[in-house]
Amino acid sequence: MPRYTPETGLWGKLTARDSVVRRLDWILLLAALVMSLMGAMLVFSATRNRTELNHGDEYYFFLHHLLNLGIGLGLATATIWLGHRTLRGAIPVLYGLSVILALLVLTPLGATINGSRSWLAIPGGFSLQPAEFAKITITLGMAMILAARVDAGDRPHPDHRTVVQGLGLAAIPVAIILLMPDLGSVMVLGAIILGVLLSSGASNRWILGLLGTGVVGCLAIWQLGLLDDYQIARFAAFANPSLDPAGVGYNTNQARIAIGGGGLTGSGLFHGSQTTGQFVPEQQTDFIFTVAGEELGFLGAGMIIFLLGVVLWRACRIARETSELYGTIVAAGIIAWFSFQAFENIGMTLGIMPVTGLPLPFVSYGGTSMFAVWIAIGLLQSIRVQRPVSASR
Repeated sequence: MPRYTPETGLWGKLTARDSVVRRLDWILLLAALVMSLMGAMLVFSATRNRTELNHGDEYYFFLHHLLNLGIGLGLATATIWLGHRTLRGAIPVLYGLSVILALLVLTPLGATINGSRSWLAIPGGFSLQPAEFAKITITLGMAMILAARVDAGDRPHPDHRTVVQGLGLAAIPVAIILLMPDLGSVMVLGAIILGVLLSSGASNRWILGLLGTGVVGCLAIWQLGLLDDYQIARFAAFANPSLDPAGVGYNTNQARIAIGGGGLTGSGLFHGSQTTGQFVPEQQTDFIFTVAGEELGFLGAGMIIFLLGVVLWRACRIARETSELYGTIVAAGIIAWFSFQAFENIGMTLGIMPVTGLPLPFVSYGGTSMFAVWIAIGLLQSIRVQRPVSASR
């Protein structure tokens, strides 16, 4: 049976299709899928008694989470079918669409949720968070620019002009998202940009310069008073956990109580006192990890972290095994995205990171987030499928 080659096309022949299935990273796929299914159960536990949220249907969020997962799997399949190399030619269009969607948030179509105007209201009661798609398009767009001349054999690594072009591409959506303001997403985008530059072989001066610019920018934002009151309060509560425990520090304090009460094995699914008592706000989204900590204990919460580690491990293997810089950069951007966002989400529930509106990848409830992370899984699988046949397994 002939093996897959880029010339045959992903789905051109039955034999090629069979080869694609065999070349998928099933460990990566199963780890992401198990996390998403664990998330469905945790979302169900957090929302089944929340009648003010679930419209009187205890299965409302559970079924919607599974629906989002199904759509995400479909998007991942479509991404693999198209291939990351085919998508490379469509990046200008995808980038333009993501910028337009982000700009629409700043119009009357934008919706404010939890103090952040980062959502786009869609007819039918649905909402979309364009910043999630910006994570994908920035990764793909910068990879396309930084790898173009290297993959063509013109240069061994991106020159300064190429790096400036890549940073210019990223600056537009970052600036728009900063105006919303959605500082959590901006932090993730910053991590992606750093990951992309590090993997591209760009000069270390750019990395150091970018880090320095980020520090100066944060200080300028603080001094110029560009932060909203709720954002300043969150940082103040992070710096001083005992500050206003019944107000701005309430979320973090209750999250610690929930996780600390879980012990080694937890109180049992659906039996957490903090969860059933509805003491932790936004427990189905930003603070989903507290449900795992309380009801599944250290072992269950550790399982989620272990599965995240498996996803990152397989993504690192994919980045290392591909023969093209473009694929390596895309994989590295996804690694930076997943690792930083997971660290920030789990860290804020433990009180070691400031509270931001970032979901836990694959686990938290949220359609746009679920779609984005599964598209990223599709990109990783496409890079693996199209790697050289002789690459190590």
